[in-house]
Amino acid sequence: MQLGEALGLVTATVVPPEIDQLRLRLDPAWIEEALVATGTATVRRRRLPAEQVVWLVIGMALLRNYSIERVVAMLDLALPSPRGDTAARSAIAQARRRLGDEPMQYLFTVTAERWADEAAGRSRWRGLSLYGVDGTTIRVPDSPENWAAFEGQHGNGVRSGSAYPTVRLVALMALRSHLLSAIQWGAYEHGETTLARDLWPSLPDNSLTLVDRNFLVWHDLIGIERSGHNRHWMTRAKSTTKWRVLRRLGRGDTLVEIDVSRSARQANPDLPAHWTVRAITYQRKGFRPSTILTSLVDAERYPATEIVAVYHERWDIEMGYDEVKTHLLEREEAIRSRTPLGVAQEIWGIALAYNLVRLEMLRAADEAGVEPNRISFVNALALIRNAWLAWSTPPVVPGRIPEYALDLRRYIKLLILPERRSERAYPRAVKIKMSNYLRKPPTGRGRK
Repeated sequence: MQLGEALGLVTATVVPPEIDQLRLRLDPAWIEEALVATGTATVRRRRLPAEQVVWLVIGMALLRNYSIERVVAMLDLALPSPRGDTAARSAIAQARRRLGDEPMQYLFTVTAERWADEAAGRSRWRGLSLYGVDGTTIRVPDSPENWAAFEGQHGNGVRSGSAYPTVRLVALMALRSHLLSAIQWGAYEHGETTLARDLWPSLPDNSLTLVDRNFLVWHDLIGIERSGHNRHWMTRAKSTTKWRVLRRLGRGDTLVEIDVSRSARQANPDLPAHWTVRAITYQRKGFRPSTILTSLVDAERYPATEIVAVYHERWDIEMGYDEVKTHLLEREEAIRSRTPLGVAQEIWGIALAYNLVRLEMLRAADEAGVEPNRISFVNALALIRNAWLAWSTPPVVPGRIPEYALDLRRYIKLLILPERRSERAYPRAVKIKMSNYLRKPPTGRGRK
């Protein structure tokens, strides 16, 4: 019996929400809407219909140690063949090309806005949903097509010393659930602040966005305040940031005025000449003094001590990137796809897969009565992967599938981490492993 038939048989006799939680979380209507809206719905009946290829792309992210052909076979994605054979590698590649990247982008955008905003709205700080924005990089395979698309070279046509073409990605994350709300990405030459400008419209009203000082760009931060209702930001000041003190609100807490540069106002005449923000200076044991700048100027409504504590939640987006790159992608040097279209499709699939895992963790946290960050991502991901493998391992016993699903939920509830200890301090450091080999020269196959 095929896995799909087994799931259908059990679904008819057992409570449906207990079957394959990840598939149930992604409403089939959303998949159909994404395919229709992007003009990629399957009209002709194929062995790999478009709706099944969507799950193939998600499965590629969740099952990193398995070939794409094996993912198709394990998840029973191909329709039966008269000869009973598995889908050919060429057929899988053609199916991915037919799907393209637009349905995956559409599906991620629709689901992320709903899931992340709902989660952020449930874990507010003083009435504000907490979001974080930061950037990272992703390596893609060393192919001529990827080099051409992602511009792994300087403006004079000479390639940089990088061994792989590189994608720069910036994400908007609901900090207390780690659900991705939106992502923007492009060639490595694009700066984080440039990519982030397409994320600011995604911010909901009554929100606070935490960013690092690289995003201290007045045009963008003023735009956050002006573009909606009760939208705020918070960042650290740079060593070169200058201001005038207008009023002292408390110890280390001042209302300050910052001059907006003439060049910035010439580029955007709507910017004011002066800008009033709040500056909070503090020092943690073992660290140098730091100053937080924020649009939260009401000292009574937003106490300085709480602002300092909330700012350090910004590191949750760094933890989210670690979860994706170290655990979901298993620290592989590059993702799989050797063409720009495949890279785009795969990135959206990775983002969807990550959100689906995080959504299950959020559900488990609700049942356990703890915050989502008290559930271990590493162990939750391992359990979900093991469950997918168990459900797809022949011979499948239909009566055992609900038991696997129930075990998944039960064990995730047990994977509760201890509460974070705020007194722990780990100064930031970078360790670089030196290689005994010379750098590969930028010549030869694929590097002309």
